[in-house]
Amino acid sequence: MKVLTIKNPWVELIVNGYKEYEFRSWKTSYRGKILIHSSLNMEKDVLSRFNSYNLNYINGAIIGEAYLTDCILVDKDLEKQLNNINSVVYGASKHTRKYAWKLEQIKKYQEPIYIQGRLGLWNYNEKNNHD
Repeated sequence: MKVLTIKNPWVELIVNGYKEYEFRSWKTSYRGKILIHSSLNMEKDVLSRFNSYNLNYINGAIIGEAYLTDCILVDKDLEKQLNNINSVVYGASKHTRKYAWKLEQIKKYQEPIYIQGRLGLWNYNEKNNHD
């Protein structure tokens, strides 16, 4: 199963239904189910922006799943559209937002699966996993 590691608070915004696009500097042709992994590292400088969302931050675990349905080159029109949807979530960012990965059918797991993350889209096989 493909897995994408994402830092908090972004990953919690995704699994709690506030964020449907994950931004990356690289594109992917993969489409289908992915597991969503929460990085051990957090972006502490933006946490206060989401205080009103009452998020419970879990780090270092697979905390949900989604279907990656599209990978869109970000242009000014898409940035404006997303900012109109939710300016707190999609507003100003220090990150390069070259590609927007569209996530659908997002589901948060009741029990996290604690495992070390990796860069890029990586594979997880729960039967043979010994991390």
